[in-house]
Amino acid sequence: MKFSSSVADVFVPDGSSIARALSRTTHLCLAAHQDDIEIMAYHGIAECHDRKDRWFTGVVLTDGSGSPRAGKFANHSDEQMKVVRRAEQRKAAKLGKYSAVIQLAHPSMVVKSAKSVAVRSDLTAILTACPAKIVYLHNPADKHDTHVACFLRCLEALRALPKAKRPKQVYGCEVWRNLDWLVDTDKVLLDDSARPTLAAKLIGAFQSQIAGGKRYDRAIAGRRLANATFHTAHATDQTTAVTWAMDLTPLIHDDSLSIEKFTLAHLDRLRADVAARLKKFG
Repeated sequence: MKFSSSVADVFVPDGSSIARALSRTTHLCLAAHQDDIEIMAYHGIAECHDRKDRWFTGVVLTDGSGSPRAGKFANHSDEQMKVVRRAEQRKAAKLGKYSAVIQLAHPSMVVKSAKSVAVRSDLTAILTACPAKIVYLHNPADKHDTHVACFLRCLEALRALPKAKRPKQVYGCEVWRNLDWLVDTDKVLLDDSARPTLAAKLIGAFQSQIAGGKRYDRAIAGRRLANATFHTAHATDQTTAVTWAMDLTPLIHDDSLSIEKFTLAHLDRLRADVAARLKKFG
C-alpha cells in the first residue's frame, strides 16, 4: 500500500503484511498527532490487547513537527522531532500489540485544507482495506484546530464509503476539550479501567512530550479518574478510569445531517438542562 507522502510510515508489530493487518482490524483510531491515539482510544487498545479475534489499528495524519519542546528536546529541529515522534508511536504500537500503526506524515496545514486530495486519498485507501466495526475520531467540539480539521477529513472519507461498508459505531473522543459537559444522555462511557499499567506505559512512550514540558502522563490518568468519580453523584464508582465520547454514528448514517447543527444540538441540550435545574429549585 502506497501513501501520498514519501515518508509515510507503516509498522506492523507482529510482522504480518499491511494488507493482513488492516483486514483483521476490528477497532480503528484515526487521529491527528502521535500520542492522540493513546489518549483518546485506549478503550479500543485495551479491548483488543492479547486477543486474536479483535485487533486495534491506529492512524496518525500529521508529521509531528509542530510539537512544543523543552529540556533535552529544546534544541531539536522540526525534522528531528519528526524522527523522534515517529519512533515513539512505533514503540506505543509495540507495547499495545496493535495490528498496525500508520503515520501518514502530512503537515498540519495540509490536513486543515478541505481541498487536500492527498489526505482524502490516503484515508480512503485505509478505510477500504479495513473493515473496522468501531472507529474512534476526534470530537467536533475539540478546541485544537488540527483535531477538528482531522475529524472533518475523516468524516469526509467515511461518508465516501458505500453505506454497507461503513462502521457500526463511530465515537468522537476527548483530547483538547473534555466532554464531561455533555448531558448524561449524550455521553458515551468508554471504560478505560483495564490494564492500568499498560495505559501508563503507552503514554510514557512519548517522552518527547513528557520531558518536553507536557505532563500528559499525569494529566490523562487524572482526567480518566475524575471522569469516573464525577460520573454520578448518588452512586459509588463503578469504574476507575473513563474517557467520555460523543456518538458520531448518526453522521455516518445520514450524509445530509449538518455537522454544525449536530454538534451545536449537544450544547442546546446542555443549556436546557442547566435552565431546567435552575427553574426547578428557583
